Amino acid sequence: MQDRIVRHAGFDRLIHWIIAICVLILLATAFLPILGIEFKWTVIHWSTGLALIAAVVAHIVRSLMAKRLRRIWISRRDIGDALRIARFNLRAGSGPLPKPGKFSFAQKFIHLAFAVVVLAASATGALMMVKVDTPWWDRNPYWLTDESWGLVYLIHGFSALLLITMVMSHIYFAVRPEKAMFLRSMLLGWITRAEYDQSHDPKRWRVNE
Repeated sequence: MQDRIVRHAGFDRLIHWIIAICVLILLATAFLPILGIEFKWTVIHWSTGLALIAAVVAHIVRSLMAKRLRRIWISRRDIGDALRIARFNLRAGSGPLPKPGKFSFAQKFIHLAFAVVVLAASATGALMMVKVDTPWWDRNPYWLTDESWGLVYLIHGFSALLLITMVMSHIYFAVRPEKAMFLRSMLLGWITRAEYDQSHDPKRWRVNE
């Protein structure tokens, strides 16, 4: 339909939901046993971790090939917009408020935060795979020194704790009524022309590109 604008392509939505499901499964298999809910979680955890790594690699490759990193990278203008909005909310500034391009500063910031934390968890998780028996190799707990393993576990555990808070915050803001257009676009891929005109600067996001 002519009044619909594609915000997220089908492949991008698929990767997003694969990563989301993998993260939720990983968090469940990591923390439910600690809470006393016993089940055979090891194979589920490491196999889901491999699926997460594959999805992240696919996302990175697609972003590089499509040359879309500039759309999600935080620029000086984005920081300036965020400061203007903060001053307005603190009654220290006046409107009109700036309109973002395809992604706002908050969306770019949460994407960057998830990228850092998920990559840290994925990299350390991949290292920890050498301590697990799989169909492809036997475990080798002596591949790193005890001090190195301690650092790996520290980064992996801290990343998992951060992900709990970040996922809860992400879900909370995603289901707020005023954010319905963004949730719909991640489910169905589109926003309306009216939503585009109201929420985006056409000079910063040219939909005909």
